[in-house]
Amino acid sequence: MNQPPPHVISANTAEESLKELLRLARYLRSPEGCPWDREQTTASFAHHLCGEAEELSEAVEGGDNAHIAEELGDTLFCTLMTAVVAEDEGRFGLLEALKQAYAKMIRRHGHLFGAHTAETPEEVAQVWKRIKADEKAERLR
Repeated sequence: MNQPPPHVISANTAEESLKELLRLARYLRSPEGCPWDREQTTASFAHHLCGEAEELSEAVEGGDNAHIAEELGDTLFCTLMTAVVAEDEGRFGLLEALKQAYAKMIRRHGHLFGAHTAETPEEVAQVWKRIKADEKAERLR
């Protein structure tokens, strides 16, 4: 039987807390978990994620740090749930998504990890756009 996660995060670091949040997401999708969460699809959670991102944006505009932290947490959780659902659907695993995100951020920071040169934020943005356009062209081949 799948043991329910604790009611409060006991972790002392952000890394441990992310692990506990992922455990909660997987529990909610389990047979012992929540019927609503089990019913969700990658598409439905992607839709929920858009709503949470909008709420985060509104919180940032409002400037209340506690509200920003709450909405950021909701966005993180919804992102994790989307990945867990994708795993359940056999699409890909969270590890694959994390590795792809890491590799993309390394590529897109070509001024730090590649041969590109950029000294100012504007130059960094230009490099980013150029690399992103190259990635898109490569995908279309």
